[in-house]
Amino acid sequence: MTKLYKSNKDETARMFQNDFFEAFSKVHPVVPVIVYLPVIIYFIYISFFIPRLALLSFFLLTLSGIFIWSLTEYNLHRFIFHYKPKSSFGEKLHFIFHGVHHDYPMDSRRLVMPPSVSIPLAILFYYIFRYILGKNYTPPFFAGFLIGYLFYDMMHFSIHHYNSHNKFFLFIKKHHMKHHYMDNNNGYGVSYPLWDIVYSTNFDQNDSSDNKRT
Repeated sequence: MTKLYKSNKDETARMFQNDFFEAFSKVHPVVPVIVYLPVIIYFIYISFFIPRLALLSFFLLTLSGIFIWSLTEYNLHRFIFHYKPKSSFGEKLHFIFHGVHHDYPMDSRRLVMPPSVSIPLAILFYYIFRYILGKNYTPPFFAGFLIGYLFYDMMHFSIHHYNSHNKFFLFIKKHHMKHHYMDNNNGYGVSYPLWDIVYSTNFDQNDSSDNKRT
């Protein structure tokens, strides 16, 4: 079987010649929590001051936001992160966005999305949701969307660097490890493998082999 990675150690490959850009390409896994947990709390807080927004509506909108994130996660991973342009510049761009993670899957400094990427994306999605839902329904929905994103980032880091006997965690971890070490053309759902089933990008269930880190 073709080796799908360059190193399985917790080491960082240099991405930029410029030291400033290189520094911003690395991020500690706690950073998304520091950045987004206060934002989530803020949007939940202001949701309770929206006139005529019932508690049931709040929960349904929040759950809808989590659901939409799961679909967004799948599509970003499959169609954006795994898109491989043919030009040399496109190949470099692909390496920066996602290729480096597949080459060095255990690099703990490039497992969560850097704020330089996630914040502009969050702002973009916020205004898209506000345009579609209006200002009254957007806060709880966007809070759910960010909850889904934060769960994804923390789950992704945990999959690569923590061990647990929890059956749900082991199922998610096995799914993602197959994507890295066996077949990177399938298994695009990181924290929500559901969409791999829906879009027929799940792994062959007859293959019971487990990929072990070497």
